Amino acid sequence: MKTIKGVFDLHIHSAPDIRTRKHDDLELLSQAESLGAAGFVLKSHQFPTTERAWILNKLARKTIAYGSITLNYAVGGLNPTAVRYALELGAKIVWLPTIDARNHRQKESKQGGITIKEGKRIVPELLEILRIIQQHNAVLATGHISKDEIYAVLEAANDLGISHIVVTHPEFHIVDLSIEDQKNIVSNFDNVYFERTFAQPIGNGNYQNNLPANVEAIREVGYETTLVSTDSGQIENPPWNESLPAYIQFLRENNIEEDAIDWMTKKLPAKLLNIY
Repeated sequence: MKTIKGVFDLHIHSAPDIRTRKHDDLELLSQAESLGAAGFVLKSHQFPTTERAWILNKLARKTIAYGSITLNYAVGGLNPTAVRYALELGAKIVWLPTIDARNHRQKESKQGGITIKEGKRIVPELLEILRIIQQHNAVLATGHISKDEIYAVLEAANDLGISHIVVTHPEFHIVDLSIEDQKNIVSNFDNVYFERTFAQPIGNGNYQNNLPANVEAIREVGYETTLVSTDSGQIENPPWNESLPAYIQFLRENNIEEDAIDWMTKKLPAKLLNIY
């Protein structure tokens, strides 16, 4: 197997967390440095991870850890102040609501949840958040909002000149963007990329390998708009230091060109992180 030296993974879950995870932050850092990874982004559904990344970077020798914030209820939902402080402290990604998104809750037959629209317009709090993201040249990730909400966010983000937009695991049944939806987004919006992860939840705590679907999407939508991430950390899935090499090897075995793999795992993540 060829080296994965120099790759980035912009979506990893790690302990400490409310949910039991496959590894903690220190174990993840050790794995990443052993594999020669350039960097990774810690994600939590509940808490900003920027402070944890800062501490890891005091210990790191080769791999850089980055923080993020996810706009669920634990941080006040669509909270511009939380976003501003997280980005000022060095967070690289702002995820829109995930497990607390109204769309996510409705898909799981639950009540409540955070919505980002009032009628046809995004809510004022989100508009302020988008302006803050643009000012910091950070990554806007769509989280688990609905297709209709995604289109509204993309339109507002393009109008504001946000240059780093990632549609979070579009094939996930909660998000449910078809290949045709993704092609339509590419045709109508600038600076939008699709995160394609190692596995996806299929309900009742079960996951399925997403790699065959990812290869199809790369061929249909294009590698240029694809970001390879693992979304690793669930106890039900392989550990991160197995899933990422397996992902890259699968791409090679399915005749994805090396230049395309480098773009999806190294060059595009570096662009999104503003570390060309």
